[in-house]
Amino acid sequence: MMHSCVRPFSTRSVGSRSDGVSMMDDLPEMKLTDAEYRLFTDFIRGRCGLHFDENTRYLVEKRLARRIQEADIGSFSAYLYRLRSGPNAEEEFSKIVDILTTNETYFFRERSQLAAIVEEIIPEMLSHQSTLRRPISIWSAGCSSGEEPFSVVIMGMEAGLVPGRDFRVYASDISRAVLSRARRGIYREASFREADEATRRRYFAEKDGLTRISDSVKRHVDFVHTNLMDASKVSLLGTMDVILCRNVIIYFDLETKKCVMKMFHDKLRPGGYLLLGHSESLINVTSDFELKHLSRDLVYRRPVPGEEREDPWHALARSGISQAEGKRP
Repeated sequence: MMHSCVRPFSTRSVGSRSDGVSMMDDLPEMKLTDAEYRLFTDFIRGRCGLHFDENTRYLVEKRLARRIQEADIGSFSAYLYRLRSGPNAEEEFSKIVDILTTNETYFFRERSQLAAIVEEIIPEMLSHQSTLRRPISIWSAGCSSGEEPFSVVIMGMEAGLVPGRDFRVYASDISRAVLSRARRGIYREASFREADEATRRRYFAEKDGLTRISDSVKRHVDFVHTNLMDASKVSLLGTMDVILCRNVIIYFDLETKKCVMKMFHDKLRPGGYLLLGHSESLINVTSDFELKHLSRDLVYRRPVPGEEREDPWHALARSGISQAEGKRP
């Protein structure tokens, strides 16, 4: 879902023709009733957690109308029936998720968090292992078109870690369309706004105006189609050491956030880390995680039973002091 994740659309994602007229203007007028809008948005929220309010009603209406016209269904109510009970309901729901969401991300987004993983979290977890060494499992939840999980692999390799031996990356998204793009590993220039030329030369190849990621990186990410609200699919991923879910939960309502955070807590091993986007917080959502101050970032951690929990205010204070000291001349 959202970096690197699926997120509800914005107005700039609406398609337009070369003459500047929105393609939606060509559609016959179709209006959702208040009851239909509630039924659609409740159904979508219940299935995948995405929350749409009255501010997004116009675009929901227009994009649903476009899909109804493409599928030659005839009405909103008939389309909702297809989503609920049609012979290809799962495939159709995947299409509606793609229609109603925009995926925007790029390589090395919020680099300090990725650096914290490869420079602090993975080495720390490896050092605590007994003689039976296993790779640290990392889950990029809401990976979009793959820039985030590939960034973790690249930065891990740059830090001297060995993918497959020291860490393993799993990546999931609810959108089949963006997962297909992630598996292809072909990107346009917009994905490289934070990538330097040396990194591009080392891990990517240019061809026909597009950039393909190296197989030496690509083979170390396992992509899987997963809905964070579907416990049966999530269970297939196994237990994790680190979960990245950045810029996703800000598009959920409080009830859905609590549900997803409980699932993440259950998926993490004790002592495992949860990294959210810098604009996201678990305040008023859950107290199951402790706030951990690393040298590069503040992250959440599942407490270890019997271990004294750190006061989150102390972690915030240390972070503020460190930032202030770093700005001194």
